[in-house]
Amino acid sequence: MRILLRSHFYKIFGGTENIGGGLISATENQRKMLKHLNISFTENINDDWDVIQINIPWPEALKEAKLARKNGKKVVMWSHVTVEDLEKSVRIFKIIPGLSFLIKKYLKYAYGHADLIFCPSQYTKNLLINYGLPSEKLFAQSNAIDTDNYYKDITRRELYRKQYNLSGLVVGNVSLVIPRKGIDTFILLSKKFTKNQFVWFGKIFNKLFVAGLPKTSHTNIYFTDFIQDAVAALNAIDIFLFPSYEENQGMVVLEAAAIGLPILVRDIPVYEGWLVHNVNCLKAKDESEFEVCLNNLLEDNELRDKLGKNALLLAEKESIKSQGILVQKAYDSLFK
Repeated sequence: MRILLRSHFYKIFGGTENIGGGLISATENQRKMLKHLNISFTENINDDWDVIQINIPWPEALKEAKLARKNGKKVVMWSHVTVEDLEKSVRIFKIIPGLSFLIKKYLKYAYGHADLIFCPSQYTKNLLINYGLPSEKLFAQSNAIDTDNYYKDITRRELYRKQYNLSGLVVGNVSLVIPRKGIDTFILLSKKFTKNQFVWFGKIFNKLFVAGLPKTSHTNIYFTDFIQDAVAALNAIDIFLFPSYEENQGMVVLEAAAIGLPILVRDIPVYEGWLVHNVNCLKAKDESEFEVCLNNLLEDNELRDKLGKNALLLAEKESIKSQGILVQKAYDSLFK
């Protein structure tokens, strides 16, 4: 078996340079997973291959999937994109009535061309079942985490703390700066905890695509824009605050876990079954709960230590090496 790995995304933003984000990390993890499993793969469509693996079913990728099926090849897709996720990410969904309905129809049609659909979580699998896709095609599979790349690194911590003038207990996030990720909650908490620094590492998009950053005059909060080293960024903070409203998994949560950070997330369905409140994270339903949880983390060193150690255990369970047997099983099912 040889896999053609395709990653049609971010072209609308001018390519993948200086963006970052979970989609790019997910594709990189797929390369590492295939290498770990000793499965041959190529990214050149003109090479010989047996399976095409598509990350985003844009029309161009869908055309390739149809041609592959016509030629007797197998088609695998990752369901990184759902309507629920897009609605909270891109401004156009608030401008054009009925767009969500059309996109859901398109996604059902596009994903329907796959022989196997990897869903980053059970939550995403359930969404696609509700779209009308057959459950037998859907395989709930973590994007996994490369624990050889994401780890505690004092040298990189000191480098980024010096570069961004960080000190004391720092509350931070590492993700694309879009409203879906919970910018409003992040800013609100920075106003409540003025003695601590809040830093958000991640790409800030053009206002044409997503809502711009709200104006804030508080000096304890900083949005860096794109950074080159996500591992250094995660090491530079002490509490990982990720108040996202919608995720299909939330890869950066696993990345933060691999660093051993105490994690505070919004209590949304996607985390059910792998993030456990007061075990490997804290969960908050609203701003008042976020305030209480964050205060507990800032005041309680033992709590931070417990959550960080248990987060590390989670990262090991979700590592590329640990998840490999499940991915191999899914690929094997294609040829039964």
